[in-house]
Amino acid sequence: MRLREFFSPEAIKLNLESTTKDEVLNELTGLLGLDEKSRSTLLKMLKRRENLGSTGIGRGIAIPHCRSLVVNRLRVAFGRKPEGIDFKAIDDKPVYYFFLIVAPPLEVSNQYLPVLGRIAQFAKEPDVPERLAKIKTPEEFLQLLEEKNL
Repeated sequence: MRLREFFSPEAIKLNLESTTKDEVLNELTGLLGLDEKSRSTLLKMLKRRENLGSTGIGRGIAIPHCRSLVVNRLRVAFGRKPEGIDFKAIDDKPVYYFFLIVAPPLEVSNQYLPVLGRIAQFAKEPDVPERLAKIKTPEEFLQLLEEKNL
C-alpha cells in the first residue's frame, strides 16, 4: 500500500479559500465529490471528531479524519492554505496543509489507520512542510508522495 494510490488530482486543492477551521473542513469535503446531504453529514462527523481534540499535529499540518457511512471506500483529499489558519493545533501554530481521510465504518481492506499512520509519517519528514509550500500543481504533490515512497 502506497499513499500515492489514494490521492487523485481532483481531490487536491493548492489554494484553499477558507479562513476558518469549519470552512476548511467544508472545502475539503467538497473535494470528494459527494452530494450535498452526504457532505453535510460528513461535515458534522468531522466537527465532532475535532471537538474531541484537534487533528492539527504540528509543523503546519492537520489530518482531519473520521469514519462515515457516506463513503463506501477510503477517501482522501489534500488542501493547502498558504496564509495558514488557526486550527487549534497541538503546537498552537497556524496550519497550512490539510490531509482529509474518510473511511466507511466497516472496511474489509482495513486501510484507515495505516493510511493515517503513513500520512503522519510523511508529515514528520524534515523537508516536507518546506516542499509542500513550493508545490505548484497537484501532479507535483503526487510526485512528492512517490518520491517519499510511503
